[in-house]
Amino acid sequence: MDSNESAVAAASHGSDGDGCVPGRSPQGAECTAAAPSGPSSHSAPEETPRRAPGPGGTAHPADPAPAKPRNRSGSGNGNGNGNRRAALLTLALVTTLALLALLSAGVGAYDIPLADVLASVRHHLGLGGAPLDRVGESVLWNVRLSRVVLALLVGASLGCAGALMQGVFGNPLAEPGVIGISAGAAVGAVAAIGLGLSFFGNWTITVCAFVAGLITVSSVYLLSRNGGRTEVVTLILTGIAVNAFAGALIGLFVFFADSGQVNQITFWQLGSLAQATWPKVLAVLPCAVAGLLIAPFYSRRLDLLALGERPARHLGIDVERLRLSLILVVALLTAAAVAVAGVITFIGLLVPHLLRMANGPGHRFLVPGSALTGAVVLVAGDLAARTLAQPAELPLGVLTALLGSPFFFWLLRRTRRKQGGWA
Repeated sequence: MDSNESAVAAASHGSDGDGCVPGRSPQGAECTAAAPSGPSSHSAPEETPRRAPGPGGTAHPADPAPAKPRNRSGSGNGNGNGNRRAALLTLALVTTLALLALLSAGVGAYDIPLADVLASVRHHLGLGGAPLDRVGESVLWNVRLSRVVLALLVGASLGCAGALMQGVFGNPLAEPGVIGISAGAAVGAVAAIGLGLSFFGNWTITVCAFVAGLITVSSVYLLSRNGGRTEVVTLILTGIAVNAFAGALIGLFVFFADSGQVNQITFWQLGSLAQATWPKVLAVLPCAVAGLLIAPFYSRRLDLLALGERPARHLGIDVERLRLSLILVVALLTAAAVAVAGVITFIGLLVPHLLRMANGPGHRFLVPGSALTGAVVLVAGDLAARTLAQPAELPLGVLTALLGSPFFFWLLRRTRRKQGGWA
Protein backbone atom coordinates (compact mmCIF):
# COMPACT_ATOMS: atom_id res chain seq x y z
CA MET A 1 0.00 0.00 0.00
CA ASP A 2 2.37 2.64 -1.28
CA SER A 3 2.05 6.39 -1.45
CA ASN A 4 2.04 8.61 -4.51
CA GLU A 5 5.73 7.97 -5.04
CA SER A 6 5.47 4.17 -4.74
CA ALA A 7 5.24 3.54 -8.49
CA VAL A 8 8.28 5.69 -9.25
CA ALA A 9 10.27 4.43 -6.24
CA ALA A 10 9.63 0.79 -7.19
CA ALA A 11 10.61 1.32 -10.80
CA SER A 12 13.65 3.55 -10.18
CA HIS A 13 15.28 1.30 -7.58
CA GLY A 14 18.84 0.88 -8.54
CA SER A 15 18.99 3.96 -10.80
CA ASP A 16 21.53 6.71 -10.29
CA GLY A 17 20.75 10.28 -9.45
CA ASP A 18 20.50 11.59 -13.01
CA GLY A 19 17.87 9.11 -14.12
CA CYS A 20 20.21 6.61 -15.84
CA VAL A 21 19.51 2.92 -15.38
CA PRO A 22 22.70 1.12 -16.45
CA GLY A 23 22.04 -1.78 -18.75
CA ARG A 24 18.27 -1.51 -18.45
CA SER A 25 17.28 1.59 -20.38
CA PRO A 26 18.47 3.62 -23.33
CA GLN A 27 19.45 6.38 -20.95
CA GLY A 28 21.66 3.95 -19.08
CA ALA A 29 23.36 2.92 -22.30
CA GLU A 30 23.95 6.57 -23.21
CA CYS A 31 25.39 7.30 -19.77
CA THR A 32 27.74 4.31 -20.07
CA ALA A 33 28.86 5.41 -23.51
CA ALA A 34 29.36 9.00 -22.43
CA ALA A 35 31.44 8.13 -19.33
CA PRO A 36 35.24 8.55 -19.70
CA SER A 37 37.04 5.26 -20.08
CA GLY A 38 40.36 6.07 -18.40
CA PRO A 39 41.24 4.83 -14.94
CA SER A 40 40.81 8.33 -13.56
CA SER A 41 37.11 8.08 -14.32
CA HIS A 42 36.77 5.41 -11.64
CA SER A 43 39.20 6.43 -8.92
CA ALA A 44 40.05 10.14 -9.21
CA PRO A 45 38.60 12.05 -6.26
CA GLU A 46 36.83 15.31 -6.79
CA GLU A 47 38.97 18.40 -6.31
CA THR A 48 38.34 19.92 -2.92
CA PRO A 49 37.30 23.56 -3.23
CA ARG A 50 39.71 25.90 -1.46
CA ARG A 51 39.13 29.13 0.36
CA ALA A 52 40.83 32.33 -0.65
CA PRO A 53 44.20 32.91 1.10
CA GLY A 54 43.87 34.40 4.53
CA PRO A 55 45.94 37.20 5.97
CA GLY A 56 48.97 34.90 6.34
CA GLY A 57 48.77 33.91 2.68
CA THR A 58 47.91 30.33 3.41
CA ALA A 59 45.03 28.75 1.54
CA HIS A 60 42.79 26.53 3.62
CA PRO A 61 40.51 23.83 2.29
CA ALA A 62 36.86 24.72 2.43
CA ASP A 63 34.75 22.99 5.03
CA PRO A 64 32.89 20.22 3.25
CA ALA A 65 29.13 20.59 3.32
CA PRO A 66 27.42 17.64 5.03
CA ALA A 67 25.93 15.39 2.37
CA LYS A 68 22.37 14.27 2.82
CA PRO A 69 22.01 10.52 2.44
CA ARG A 70 19.79 9.47 -0.43
CA ASN A 71 17.07 7.02 0.39
CA ARG A 72 16.94 4.38 -2.34
CA SER A 73 14.77 1.91 -0.48
CA GLY A 74 11.57 3.93 -0.54
CA SER A 75 11.20 3.54 3.22
CA GLY A 76 11.33 7.21 4.11
CA ASN A 77 8.85 9.27 6.02
CA GLY A 78 6.66 9.84 2.96
CA ASN A 79 6.33 6.13 2.34
CA GLY A 80 5.57 5.50 6.02
CA ASN A 81 2.88 8.16 5.95
CA GLY A 82 1.47 6.61 2.78
CA ASN A 83 1.33 3.18 4.41
CA ARG A 84 -0.41 4.58 7.48
CA ARG A 85 -2.89 6.48 5.32
CA ALA A 86 -3.63 3.35 3.28
CA ALA A 87 -4.11 1.31 6.46
CA LEU A 88 -6.48 3.91 7.87
CA LEU A 89 -8.42 4.03 4.60
CA THR A 90 -8.70 0.24 4.55
CA LEU A 91 -9.93 0.16 8.15
CA ALA A 92 -12.46 2.90 7.42
CA LEU A 93 -13.73 1.11 4.29
CA VAL A 94 -14.07 -2.25 6.05
CA THR A 95 -15.93 -0.64 8.96
CA THR A 96 -18.22 1.29 6.61
CA LEU A 97 -18.95 -1.81 4.55
CA ALA A 98 -19.85 -3.85 7.66
CA LEU A 99 -22.16 -1.11 8.98
CA LEU A 100 -23.83 -0.64 5.58
CA ALA A 101 -24.33 -4.38 5.18
CA LEU A 102 -26.03 -4.64 8.59
CA LEU A 103 -28.13 -1.54 7.90
CA SER A 104 -29.16 -2.80 4.47
CA ALA A 105 -30.12 -6.17 5.93
CA GLY A 106 -32.51 -4.57 8.40
CA VAL A 107 -34.03 -1.63 6.50
CA GLY A 108 -36.88 -2.05 4.03
CA ALA A 109 -40.60 -2.62 3.73
CA TYR A 110 -40.28 -5.09 6.62
CA ASP A 111 -37.98 -3.41 9.15
CA ILE A 112 -35.78 -5.60 11.32
CA PRO A 113 -33.98 -3.94 14.26
CA LEU A 114 -30.18 -4.07 14.11
CA ALA A 115 -29.98 -6.01 17.39
CA ASP A 116 -32.30 -8.68 15.95
CA VAL A 117 -30.18 -8.92 12.78
CA LEU A 118 -27.04 -9.47 14.87
CA ALA A 119 -28.83 -12.01 17.08
CA SER A 120 -30.02 -14.01 14.07
CA VAL A 121 -26.57 -13.94 12.46
CA ARG A 122 -24.94 -15.14 15.70
CA HIS A 123 -27.56 -17.87 15.98
CA HIS A 124 -26.83 -19.17 12.47
CA LEU A 125 -23.09 -19.07 13.16
CA GLY A 126 -23.52 -21.03 16.39
CA LEU A 127 -22.34 -18.14 18.57
CA GLY A 128 -25.46 -17.76 20.67
CA GLY A 129 -28.13 -15.25 19.80
CA ALA A 130 -31.70 -16.16 18.93
CA PRO A 131 -33.64 -16.69 15.70
CA LEU A 132 -36.32 -14.28 14.52
CA ASP A 133 -39.92 -15.20 13.88
CA ARG A 134 -40.72 -17.17 10.73
CA VAL A 135 -41.41 -14.11 8.54
CA GLY A 136 -38.36 -12.22 9.84
CA GLU A 137 -36.04 -15.18 9.23
CA SER A 138 -37.36 -15.62 5.70
CA VAL A 139 -37.02 -11.93 4.84
CA LEU A 140 -33.55 -11.63 6.35
CA TRP A 141 -31.95 -14.80 4.98
CA ASN A 142 -33.83 -15.40 1.73
CA VAL A 143 -34.22 -11.79 0.53
CA ARG A 144 -32.03 -9.26 2.27
CA LEU A 145 -28.73 -11.04 2.91
CA SER A 146 -28.57 -12.60 -0.55
CA ARG A 147 -29.06 -9.13 -2.02
CA VAL A 148 -26.37 -7.61 0.20
CA VAL A 149 -23.86 -10.31 -0.71
CA LEU A 150 -24.66 -9.93 -4.42
CA ALA A 151 -24.23 -6.15 -4.20
CA LEU A 152 -20.89 -6.67 -2.47
CA LEU A 153 -19.63 -9.06 -5.17
CA VAL A 154 -20.86 -6.95 -8.09
CA GLY A 155 -19.52 -3.71 -6.65
CA ALA A 156 -16.12 -5.25 -5.86
CA SER A 157 -15.91 -6.73 -9.37
CA LEU A 158 -16.77 -3.44 -11.12
CA GLY A 159 -14.47 -1.36 -8.91
CA CYS A 160 -11.52 -3.71 -9.38
CA ALA A 161 -12.16 -3.97 -13.13
CA GLY A 162 -12.13 -0.17 -13.40
CA ALA A 163 -8.80 0.10 -11.58
CA LEU A 164 -7.26 -2.52 -13.88
CA MET A 165 -8.60 -0.83 -17.01
CA GLN A 166 -7.25 2.55 -15.99
CA GLY A 167 -3.88 0.98 -15.22
CA VAL A 168 -3.76 -0.81 -18.58
CA PHE A 169 -4.60 2.33 -20.56
CA GLY A 170 -2.77 4.77 -18.29
CA ASN A 171 -5.87 6.96 -18.32
CA PRO A 172 -8.11 7.76 -15.32
CA LEU A 173 -11.08 8.17 -17.69
CA ALA A 174 -11.03 4.51 -18.79
CA GLU A 175 -13.54 1.92 -17.57
CA PRO A 176 -14.65 -1.58 -18.66
CA GLY A 177 -17.16 -0.25 -21.19
CA VAL A 178 -14.44 1.53 -23.18
CA ILE A 179 -13.37 -1.52 -25.17
CA GLY A 180 -16.79 -3.14 -25.39
CA ILE A 181 -16.57 -5.69 -22.57
CA SER A 182 -19.77 -4.52 -20.88
CA ALA A 183 -21.67 -4.32 -24.19
CA GLY A 184 -20.43 -7.74 -25.30
CA ALA A 185 -21.44 -9.35 -22.02
CA ALA A 186 -24.81 -7.61 -22.30
CA VAL A 187 -25.32 -9.15 -25.77
CA GLY A 188 -24.74 -12.63 -24.34
CA ALA A 189 -27.13 -12.09 -21.44
CA VAL A 190 -29.83 -10.54 -23.65
CA ALA A 191 -29.48 -13.41 -26.13
CA ALA A 192 -29.97 -15.92 -23.31
CA ILE A 193 -33.11 -14.08 -22.17
CA GLY A 194 -34.52 -13.44 -25.65
CA LEU A 195 -33.93 -16.97 -26.92
CA GLY A 196 -35.14 -18.59 -23.70
CA LEU A 197 -31.89 -20.53 -23.17
CA SER A 198 -31.63 -22.65 -20.03
CA PHE A 199 -29.08 -25.36 -20.81
CA PHE A 200 -26.95 -24.44 -17.74
CA GLY A 201 -29.82 -23.77 -15.38
CA ASN A 202 -29.11 -20.79 -13.10
CA TRP A 203 -25.69 -20.45 -14.73
CA THR A 204 -27.04 -19.94 -18.26
CA ILE A 205 -27.10 -16.14 -18.36
CA THR A 206 -23.74 -15.93 -16.57
CA VAL A 207 -22.10 -18.38 -18.97
CA CYS A 208 -23.54 -16.65 -22.03
CA ALA A 209 -22.48 -13.23 -20.74
CA PHE A 210 -18.95 -14.41 -19.99
CA VAL A 211 -18.52 -16.18 -23.34
CA ALA A 212 -19.88 -13.18 -25.26
CA GLY A 213 -17.68 -10.80 -23.26
CA LEU A 214 -14.62 -12.95 -23.91
CA ILE A 215 -15.38 -13.16 -27.64
CA THR A 216 -15.87 -9.39 -27.75
CA VAL A 217 -12.64 -8.51 -25.97
CA SER A 218 -10.69 -11.04 -28.04
CA SER A 219 -12.11 -9.55 -31.24
CA VAL A 220 -11.25 -6.02 -30.14
CA TYR A 221 -7.73 -7.07 -29.20
CA LEU A 222 -7.07 -8.88 -32.50
CA LEU A 223 -8.57 -6.11 -34.62
CA SER A 224 -6.44 -3.48 -32.92
CA ARG A 225 -3.12 -5.33 -33.29
CA ASN A 226 -0.72 -4.23 -36.00
CA GLY A 227 2.79 -5.54 -36.48
CA GLY A 228 2.71 -7.47 -33.21
CA ARG A 229 1.88 -4.34 -31.20
CA THR A 230 -1.36 -2.92 -29.84
CA GLU A 231 -1.80 0.84 -29.79
CA VAL A 232 -4.02 2.11 -27.00
CA VAL A 233 -5.77 4.66 -29.22
CA THR A 234 -6.57 1.97 -31.81
CA LEU A 235 -7.87 -0.29 -29.05
CA ILE A 236 -10.22 2.41 -27.77
CA LEU A 237 -11.51 3.33 -31.25
CA THR A 238 -12.12 -0.34 -32.02
CA GLY A 239 -14.00 -0.63 -28.73
CA ILE A 240 -16.25 2.26 -29.73
CA ALA A 241 -17.15 0.51 -32.97
CA VAL A 242 -17.79 -2.78 -31.14
CA ASN A 243 -20.02 -0.97 -28.63
CA ALA A 244 -22.15 0.34 -31.49
CA PHE A 245 -22.39 -3.13 -33.07
CA ALA A 246 -23.31 -4.70 -29.72
CA GLY A 247 -26.04 -2.08 -29.23
CA ALA A 248 -27.49 -3.01 -32.62
CA LEU A 249 -27.51 -6.72 -31.69
CA ILE A 250 -29.30 -5.96 -28.41
CA GLY A 251 -31.91 -3.97 -30.33
CA LEU A 252 -32.35 -6.90 -32.72
CA PHE A 253 -32.99 -9.35 -29.86
CA VAL A 254 -35.47 -6.93 -28.31
CA PHE A 255 -37.27 -6.63 -31.66
CA PHE A 256 -37.80 -10.40 -31.95
CA ALA A 257 -38.60 -11.01 -28.25
CA ASP A 258 -42.14 -11.34 -26.94
CA SER A 259 -43.65 -8.83 -24.50
CA GLY A 260 -42.58 -10.73 -21.37
CA GLN A 261 -39.00 -11.05 -22.58
CA VAL A 262 -38.94 -7.38 -23.62
CA ASN A 263 -39.96 -6.36 -20.10
CA GLN A 264 -37.29 -8.61 -18.60
CA ILE A 265 -34.60 -7.29 -20.99
CA THR A 266 -35.60 -3.66 -20.42
CA PHE A 267 -35.57 -4.02 -16.64
CA TRP A 268 -32.27 -5.89 -16.83
CA GLN A 269 -30.65 -3.18 -18.98
CA LEU A 270 -31.53 -0.57 -16.35
CA GLY A 271 -29.47 -2.48 -13.79
CA SER A 272 -30.99 -3.88 -10.62
CA LEU A 273 -30.45 -6.38 -7.82
CA ALA A 274 -34.17 -6.90 -7.24
CA GLN A 275 -34.03 -10.50 -8.46
CA ALA A 276 -31.15 -11.44 -6.14
CA THR A 277 -31.24 -15.02 -4.87
CA TRP A 278 -28.66 -17.35 -3.37
CA PRO A 279 -28.39 -19.35 -6.64
CA LYS A 280 -27.47 -16.09 -8.42
CA VAL A 281 -24.90 -15.39 -5.74
CA LEU A 282 -23.41 -18.83 -6.31
CA ALA A 283 -23.47 -18.22 -10.07
CA VAL A 284 -21.35 -15.05 -9.85
CA LEU A 285 -19.19 -16.12 -6.90
CA PRO A 286 -16.54 -18.23 -8.74
CA CYS A 287 -15.88 -15.62 -11.46
CA ALA A 288 -15.80 -12.71 -9.02
CA VAL A 289 -13.57 -14.43 -6.46
CA ALA A 290 -11.16 -15.69 -9.12
CA GLY A 291 -10.78 -12.24 -10.67
CA LEU A 292 -10.46 -10.48 -7.31
CA LEU A 293 -7.77 -12.90 -6.15
CA ILE A 294 -5.75 -12.70 -9.39
CA ALA A 295 -5.84 -8.89 -9.81
CA PRO A 296 -3.55 -7.84 -6.88
CA PHE A 297 -0.67 -9.94 -8.26
CA TYR A 298 -0.38 -7.47 -11.16
CA SER A 299 -0.03 -4.40 -8.93
CA ARG A 300 3.75 -4.02 -9.20
CA ARG A 301 3.73 -4.45 -12.98
CA LEU A 302 0.98 -1.85 -13.28
CA ASP A 303 3.15 0.56 -11.28
CA LEU A 304 5.97 0.01 -13.76
CA LEU A 305 3.62 0.36 -16.73
CA ALA A 306 2.55 3.74 -15.32
CA LEU A 307 6.06 5.00 -16.15
CA GLY A 308 5.34 4.41 -19.84
CA GLU A 309 5.50 1.43 -22.19
CA ARG A 310 9.12 1.93 -23.21
CA PRO A 311 10.53 2.27 -19.66
CA ALA A 312 8.39 -0.70 -18.56
CA ARG A 313 9.88 -2.86 -21.35
CA HIS A 314 13.40 -1.88 -20.33
CA LEU A 315 12.56 -2.86 -16.75
CA GLY A 316 11.64 -6.37 -17.89
CA ILE A 317 7.86 -6.10 -18.33
CA ASP A 318 6.27 -7.91 -21.27
CA VAL A 319 3.73 -5.16 -21.97
CA GLU A 320 1.72 -7.10 -24.55
CA ARG A 321 1.34 -10.14 -22.31
CA LEU A 322 0.50 -7.96 -19.31
CA ARG A 323 -2.15 -6.06 -21.27
CA LEU A 324 -3.75 -9.26 -22.62
CA SER A 325 -3.78 -10.93 -19.18
CA LEU A 326 -5.37 -7.93 -17.52
CA ILE A 327 -8.00 -7.54 -20.22
CA LEU A 328 -8.99 -11.18 -19.67
CA VAL A 329 -9.27 -10.59 -15.92
CA VAL A 330 -11.40 -7.49 -16.57
CA ALA A 331 -13.60 -9.53 -18.92
CA LEU A 332 -14.07 -12.16 -16.20
CA LEU A 333 -15.05 -9.59 -13.56
CA THR A 334 -17.26 -7.49 -15.82
CA ALA A 335 -19.10 -10.40 -17.43
CA ALA A 336 -19.94 -11.88 -14.03
CA ALA A 337 -21.28 -8.55 -12.77
CA VAL A 338 -23.28 -7.77 -15.92
CA ALA A 339 -24.80 -11.24 -16.01
CA VAL A 340 -26.48 -10.98 -12.60
CA ALA A 341 -27.04 -7.23 -12.15
CA GLY A 342 -27.47 -5.83 -15.65
CA VAL A 343 -25.73 -2.70 -16.88
CA ILE A 344 -24.48 -0.62 -13.93
CA THR A 345 -22.30 2.26 -15.08
CA PHE A 346 -19.73 4.64 -13.57
CA ILE A 347 -18.66 2.41 -10.66
CA GLY A 348 -15.50 1.37 -12.51
CA LEU A 349 -14.81 5.00 -13.47
CA LEU A 350 -15.45 6.85 -10.20
CA VAL A 351 -14.11 4.49 -7.56
CA PRO A 352 -10.45 4.22 -8.68
CA HIS A 353 -10.21 7.95 -9.33
CA LEU A 354 -11.54 8.80 -5.85
CA LEU A 355 -8.96 6.47 -4.30
CA ARG A 356 -6.17 8.10 -6.32
CA MET A 357 -7.23 11.46 -4.94
CA ALA A 358 -7.17 10.02 -1.40
CA ASN A 359 -4.01 7.90 -1.47
CA GLY A 360 -2.15 8.35 -4.75
CA PRO A 361 -1.64 6.12 -7.79
CA GLY A 362 0.19 3.15 -6.23
CA HIS A 363 -1.59 -0.01 -7.40
CA ARG A 364 -0.68 -2.11 -4.36
CA PHE A 365 -3.45 -0.28 -2.53
CA LEU A 366 -5.45 0.96 -5.52
CA VAL A 367 -6.45 -2.47 -6.89
CA PRO A 368 -7.76 -4.11 -3.67
CA GLY A 369 -8.93 -0.72 -2.38
CA SER A 370 -11.05 -0.22 -5.51
CA ALA A 371 -12.70 -3.59 -4.95
CA LEU A 372 -13.49 -2.68 -1.35
CA THR A 373 -14.74 0.81 -2.24
CA GLY A 374 -16.82 -0.54 -5.13
CA ALA A 375 -18.54 -2.90 -2.69
CA VAL A 376 -19.23 0.01 -0.31
CA VAL A 377 -20.64 2.20 -3.11
CA LEU A 378 -22.91 -0.49 -4.55
CA VAL A 379 -24.26 -1.67 -1.18
CA ALA A 380 -25.05 1.97 -0.34
CA GLY A 381 -26.54 2.54 -3.82
CA ASP A 382 -28.75 -0.53 -3.57
CA LEU A 383 -29.97 0.57 -0.14
CA ALA A 384 -30.84 3.99 -1.58
CA ALA A 385 -32.56 2.42 -4.60
CA ARG A 386 -34.79 0.36 -2.29
CA THR A 387 -35.69 3.10 0.17
CA LEU A 388 -35.77 6.49 -1.60
CA ALA A 389 -39.03 5.86 -3.47
CA GLN A 390 -40.81 3.30 -1.29
CA PRO A 391 -42.84 1.26 -2.03
CA ALA A 392 -41.40 1.52 -5.54
CA GLU A 393 -37.77 0.66 -6.27
CA LEU A 394 -35.44 2.77 -8.40
CA PRO A 395 -33.31 0.97 -11.01
CA LEU A 396 -29.79 0.79 -9.60
CA GLY A 397 -28.11 1.49 -12.94
CA VAL A 398 -30.19 4.65 -13.38
CA LEU A 399 -29.26 5.86 -9.89
CA THR A 400 -25.51 5.33 -10.41
CA ALA A 401 -25.71 7.07 -13.79
CA LEU A 402 -27.54 10.06 -12.29
CA LEU A 403 -24.86 10.45 -9.63
CA GLY A 404 -21.91 9.45 -11.78
CA SER A 405 -22.55 11.64 -14.83
CA PRO A 406 -22.00 15.00 -13.06
CA PHE A 407 -18.82 13.63 -11.49
CA PHE A 408 -17.61 12.49 -14.90
CA PHE A 409 -18.20 15.96 -16.38
CA TRP A 410 -16.28 17.51 -13.50
CA LEU A 411 -13.46 15.00 -13.96
CA LEU A 412 -13.37 15.69 -17.69
CA ARG A 413 -13.09 19.45 -17.16
CA ARG A 414 -10.47 18.98 -14.44
CA THR A 415 -8.35 16.77 -16.68
CA ARG A 416 -8.65 19.19 -19.57
CA ARG A 417 -7.71 22.14 -17.35
CA LYS A 418 -4.65 20.35 -15.97
CA GLN A 419 -3.46 19.41 -19.46
CA GLY A 420 -4.03 22.90 -20.85
CA GLY A 421 -6.60 21.69 -23.40
CA TRP A 422 -6.95 18.63 -25.58
CA ALA A 423 -4.37 17.78 -28.21
